[in-house]
This record gives sequence, structure tokens and C-alpha cells, in this order.
Amino acid sequence: MLLNAPQKTFKIDYEHNRFLKDGQPFRYISGSIHYSRVPRFYWKDRLLKMKMAGLNAIQTYIPWNFHEPLPGNYQFSGDQDVEYFIRLAQELDLLVILRPGPYVCAEWDMGGLPAWLLDKKSIVLRSTDPDYIEAVDKWLGVLLPKMKPLLYQNGGPIITVQVENEYGSYFACDYDYLRFLLKRFRYYLGEDVVLFTTDGASEKFLQCGALQGMFATVDFGTGDNITNAFLQQRKSEPKGPLINSEFYTGWLDHWGQAHSTVHTSAVTSSLSDILAQGANVNLYMFIGGTNFAYWNGANMPYQAQPTSYDYDAPLSEAGDLTDKYFAVRDVIGKYEKLPDGFIPPSTPKFAYGRILMKKLTTVEDALGVLCPGGPTKNLYPLTFNQVKQYFGFMLYRTTLPQNYSDPTPLSTTGGVHDRAYIAVDGTPQGILERIGVWTLNITGNAGATLDILVENMGRINYGSGINDFKGLVQNLTLGSSVLMNWTIFPLDTEEAVRSHLGGWEDHDSGRHLRASAHSSTYMLPTFYVGNFSIPTGIPDLPQDTYMLFPGWTKGQVWINGFNLGRYWPAKGPQMTLFVPRNILVTSAPNNITLLELEGAPCRDYDPQHCTVEFVDKPVISSMETRKMRRDSKWHSGADQAP
Repeated sequence: MLLNAPQKTFKIDYEHNRFLKDGQPFRYISGSIHYSRVPRFYWKDRLLKMKMAGLNAIQTYIPWNFHEPLPGNYQFSGDQDVEYFIRLAQELDLLVILRPGPYVCAEWDMGGLPAWLLDKKSIVLRSTDPDYIEAVDKWLGVLLPKMKPLLYQNGGPIITVQVENEYGSYFACDYDYLRFLLKRFRYYLGEDVVLFTTDGASEKFLQCGALQGMFATVDFGTGDNITNAFLQQRKSEPKGPLINSEFYTGWLDHWGQAHSTVHTSAVTSSLSDILAQGANVNLYMFIGGTNFAYWNGANMPYQAQPTSYDYDAPLSEAGDLTDKYFAVRDVIGKYEKLPDGFIPPSTPKFAYGRILMKKLTTVEDALGVLCPGGPTKNLYPLTFNQVKQYFGFMLYRTTLPQNYSDPTPLSTTGGVHDRAYIAVDGTPQGILERIGVWTLNITGNAGATLDILVENMGRINYGSGINDFKGLVQNLTLGSSVLMNWTIFPLDTEEAVRSHLGGWEDHDSGRHLRASAHSSTYMLPTFYVGNFSIPTGIPDLPQDTYMLFPGWTKGQVWINGFNLGRYWPAKGPQMTLFVPRNILVTSAPNNITLLELEGAPCRDYDPQHCTVEFVDKPVISSMETRKMRRDSKWHSGADQAP
């Protein structure tokens, strides 16, 4: 710092109900972007588009589990380099509103809390439970010192820092927990930074979420009465700036439900009214992004969120400019001067076409590479946490204790978290689910192998159910007998895809596959592989694309070892997965690995149907799918889509 340089300050002016930035009145107009949902390759593009919309700040969460996947294993490089992301925002003259949790919600797995916290089964999350507090204290001791140099008064862009998130919506209402967090944030960040809380705009939520020493803000959307919402904030904060920390530009999706949208006119009308009151506002989301890999959350009663977090936001999942973007920009321009300069265009997309897939191996036959450390044996089923498996899949195996020549119910009362694929001696039997499907009739002889592949579809991110254990969380009964003597295989799909299941050149497709003569509508969970080369002679390739799954049912997909996420066109609404260009290569074929869990369009007599397709337009609404089916490029296999 230069000698005699003026000290940068960011403070609350309680007397005049506003912020003061370097002594001058200031109002932020911010937008939410989650760096964990956008590839680092595209951070600058998205941030610049946000700036050119008239925003003077951005808001981001820090998901704890994104940076500490295992206790003491800290990851802050590449796509996890949050310090670089914050500095990049500053380079673009954007201020930062930081929401470091430790709980963030965000429709993110377990609300950002690491799943390994549940290794202690009785832990009370978001409370003064000693084990929880100890873990939080260690994490804050790693994270917050990294943030301190980035605070505004220290020359960085961070103007305010949220402590916890919507705590008033949680059952614990533990003021000692909030006091502990306040003390630790002050210890690491100092006395000058503005700390705040966010809660729903109601007295009930603010009662347990607000705490003296942190400025209370509210969140609300287009359907709420703005005057009443800010009156609720005033009950906690009689003076100071009015702040909507989450003004909803759209809404979240769940598998099996319609894609959520919020009309642009409703967004712009409410936004204009908020700005007309002189209030500060953060648009949640300004860009939603993608729940790559297994990062999606879920709500109760159990409903998992899809891979796309498009959110009907002003910038699409792929960062494209929308009509909502320009409408919001026009509103902001009525209250603040818009920046001069060029708005970066939407990125080009390329339709690489249909790619032939080949069967490689079933999960059962690939256990050697999927579980190289070998299985665990236990009298009763163990949860994911009990064998230190936190994401993806586990296979539970036992034998039938007697002959079951007549269909016999295999059942559990909500004990499958979240979806289980059942097979007897390699013959698919059907599916058990966490909600709704608790019983399945099976047949088999004494000593037959019963395999149950359980999928963790994402942990609950909101409410009292965030302590969300995965796997077989209760015993299973077959008829009147409790099944025992389990062999449990935690599956390391990521390493297996990178090292063994990533391409087809060296494989005799089908050599591992057992033929099974059955009429089941299900198939064994099976890996499929394919590849495609980027066309030469076309400039600026590779480009972003979207992956379509005509005739496929449900599964997980990797490209060049990168876990793109879950697909489930049989359920919808999302039909395509966004493929960012940075995971594609031109120097070699791009390898595709699919783990199809239920049913593929791959028939031995007509392998041409065994394809995926790369298209240049997203389909995140099942209604759009019906329209696309009439498109000529969809026939010849695409008509197999559900």
C-alpha cells in the first residue's frame, strides 16, 4: 500500500439508511453467479456479461464440500480457485458480496456441507454440536484467512460477507451457534467488514436468523409485496440500507416436474420498484450454470434437482444472452449509468451429430475395476458414510436364503436412499425408490445372488432433512425374512472411467456382457462407450454443444473423463446436457462413457439406434422435446426418446 494513500472503506450509514463506499453514498445492484457451477474457462466471459448488464457487484457462495471433499483434503486450484475468481471480478471492476456459509443451501448437495460430517451419525448440523463446531472451526481457519486480503478495506473487492444462510428457516434456532460464527468471522476478518444475514421476509424467519452484530437482510421474489417485505426487514433493522439479498429471476427445477420459468415482465416490474425505493438488490440467479458430476441437491419430500441449474436466469446455463438479460439491463439503465463497451456475444454452439455407442460391460462384471480395494462384509447393510463412500453408487450383494419360486416381496419402508436397481443371478428384477416404490416382487432359488445397486441422487439441501444418509439405510426383508450377510462394493466410477472405461478402441465390445433370457423391461446397469473427432478445416472448433439421449432412460455420462452429470430423459424436464468446449479436444478422439442404469436403445439386431447426439440447442423442457421430434434432424433414432 502506498504511504498516505486514502484508506478504502465500506460502511453502513445508519443515519441515512445507506451504504458509504469511501465516504460516498453507494447502492449495489448485484447478480448471483456460482463459480462452482461455471467452468473456470468461462468465468471471465460470464462476469463481463454481468458487468455490461449494469451490475456493479456479483454475489457468490463458497460451498464447503467443493473445497474439502475429505477431512483435511483442501482443494483450491483450477475450477476450485475461488481466490482467482474473486480477483477476476475485481479486474473487471465488479465488487463482491461473499456468502461463505458454512451452510449455503443453493440447491447444492447437502447445502454445501461436506457429507463426511455425517460419519458421526448423531451429529446435529448447524448447531453447537461439539463435533460440528470443531469441523466448522477448522474450515473457517483455512478459508477466512484466504478471504481477508480480498476484503475491500484491504484492497480487494469484497464489500460484505454473509454469515450462515437463511438460518431462520432451520429448526435448531441456536443463537449460541450464530454467536460462535460471528466471533470467528470477526476474529479472522476483523472488525471493519460488514457482516450480514439473509432470511425470508417474515417475522418468523428473522426471529431465529438475525443476530445483533450482523446486519439483517431479506429475500423475496416477484410475487411478494415489496413494501411489506422491506417492512419485515425494518423490524430487525430499523435503520440502514434496504436490501433484498435474493431477488428471484427464476426458480429451481426437479426431475419429473415442468421446467420453472418466471415471466420477464414480472422480473422487470418488481426490479424497477425495488430500485425506485433506493434499495440494494441482488438478482438470484443472474446465471445459474450447471450441477456437473453429483453436485445437485434435493428437496423434501425427496425430489432431486437436475443437472441443469439454468434457473430461467438472464444469462442461460451456457452463458447466453436472453431477452430477460436485455430487459433487466434496460431497467438498470434507468437508475444507474450503464458501462460503455461491447457486450460479449453468446458463445457459438456446434452440432457434432450422432455418435455410435457400444456396450462395454455391466457394473456387475466390472466390479474388479470399479472397486479395486475390494468389498466390505457386514451382517446388515451399511450406509455410504459407514464405508466412506460419499457420492455415486454402491453395490450391495447377498444370497437368497431359500427358494422363492413364487413372486415374493422384497421390501423396505423408505430405506432406499435414493434409487436401487435389483437383479437376481444377473437378471434384472426392477427398481426400488426412496419415495413411492418400497416393494418389488422377485423370484429365485436358494443361494442365488441378489445384487442391489444403489444410486445417491443428491443430498437434501434445505430444511431439517439435510442430515441425509445414503445407501440402504434400513434392513431389507424378503417375504418374512430379514436379509443378512451383505457384501458391499463402494464404486469408484471416476477413477474407473479415467483408467479403464473411457474408450472403446482396445475393447471387444460385449465380451464382458452376459446374455440373460428374460422379458424384464429393465436391463442390468451397463457401461457404453463411443468417441467422436472434432471436424478439421472448420475454424474456432471445438465449440460448446449439447448432448441428447434419444431412447436412453437414465444414467451418468463422462466425456474425456469429465463427469458431465446425470441424464434422465424418461423423467424430464431436462433432455440435453450442456457440454462446455473446454472439456473437448481436437488432438485426439473425444471419449464418451455412459453408465445407463435402466434401459438403452441398443438392440443387437439394429445397433444403429445405439447413439447419442450432439446438437446446437438446449432442451431443458419436455415440451420443447415434443417440438424437436418434428424436426427432421431428430428422426432416425431420435424417435426412441421417451
